[in-house]
Amino acid sequence: MYLKCFKQKHTPLFIAIIFLLAISDTNAQELEPRAYTNLPVGLNFVVAGYSYQTGGVLFDPAIPLENAKINTHSTLFAYGRSIKVGKISGKVDAIVPYAWLSGSADFMGERGYREVAGLADPRVRMSVIFIGGPALPLSGFKDYKQNFVMGASMQVYLPIGQYDPEKLVNLGANRFTFKPEIGMSKTIKQLILELALAGQFYTVNNNYYGGKTMSQDPIGSVQGHINYNFRGGIWAALDGTIYWGGKTTIGGVEGDNLQQNSRLGLTMAVPFGIHHSLKLNLSTGVSTRTGSDFDAVTLAWQYRWGAGLPKRKKS
Repeated sequence: MYLKCFKQKHTPLFIAIIFLLAISDTNAQELEPRAYTNLPVGLNFVVAGYSYQTGGVLFDPAIPLENAKINTHSTLFAYGRSIKVGKISGKVDAIVPYAWLSGSADFMGERGYREVAGLADPRVRMSVIFIGGPALPLSGFKDYKQNFVMGASMQVYLPIGQYDPEKLVNLGANRFTFKPEIGMSKTIKQLILELALAGQFYTVNNNYYGGKTMSQDPIGSVQGHINYNFRGGIWAALDGTIYWGGKTTIGGVEGDNLQQNSRLGLTMAVPFGIHHSLKLNLSTGVSTRTGSDFDAVTLAWQYRWGAGLPKRKKS
């Protein structure tokens, strides 16, 4: 019944456009287009992805390394579900990354090498759209057209990833990270313009390298995206972000490592019917004062079900 009602105005390929959800990277430098897209209530999705990063790749932005030449191969697995929060729509998701890291860097004038594999810190998130995102079943989308939307989210990084206090570079950070964000988008025909403001707040690492404690100031970020919808459900986005802050204090000594960096990226997503899609993301550092400066490529596959989606295409 849902599909019959929906076909009055929309094709299955159009349905696929709004279901191409985003899964973000692992730090403040993430580029995540379409994070605040309204979705039918009850939609489930799983994601499996691979990412390669090279350069000054660090899972913990507080690490004071110089001349880093690090390569990481990462896989991620994620699950998400669109939900109803009162009369507005929302989404919950969880991301579990696993990584292989190798490379060298300078620390206090000495060159060191590190090779490690394991679980990075998982993340859980809840988001809501409180303007322009009513909670609707799939059948309700036949009369819904996204125009201006505004939403907010809270993401929490869980400190259960690989961590060895006798090593400076690890895949886990041994501390909680809280990331509140507010985002908005405006649809203009085939264009979607997006802007998001976020902050990352860190708890203290009481078991830092060398038996010291480490605290870090918050990192603020702004990211923007220019999306364009092509025929056949394909879309592409030009992505950009700037971020600042994050000065650390280690063992009571404040560091001179204020971060002021920026990145650019390109994202393209291609649906294969209603249930499957592939997304490719390329990104690079533009300017770096202190912190991670790296190039990255990510490929992710997504499968969607529920919310009244047909199990197979009907003629």
